[in-house]
Amino acid sequence: MSLILPGLRYLIAAPQILFISGLTLIIGPQKTFYFFARKQKLRGTVCFLGGILLVFFKWPFIGVIVETDFFPVVITFLRQLPFIGTILSLPYIAGAVDRIAGSRASVV
Repeated sequence: MSLILPGLRYLIAAPQILFISGLTLIIGPQKTFYFFARKQKLRGTVCFLGGILLVFFKWPFIGVIVETDFFPVVITFLRQLPFIGTILSLPYIAGAVDRIAGSRASVV
């Protein structure tokens, strides 16, 4: 794939870098730092910056998945599988997985 589009990782990461730089230009560097450093947004910030780093380290597919905060969707899918869903529903495991993925129990 790198022979076809050698600059693909830069094209994938460009919108995120433009978002950060644009936000910094509009609200200033100090408010930008506080925007990303809030305790409520810590998991999102880690996923966003980790995804950008993965794209730069030649893992674009995984980086985009991490950036989009795909973990709750994956956990919900895994909980619907017969054997894995039973394991993920155990009391201590369910609490840990919910904290890591940030997923919430379905109302239905």
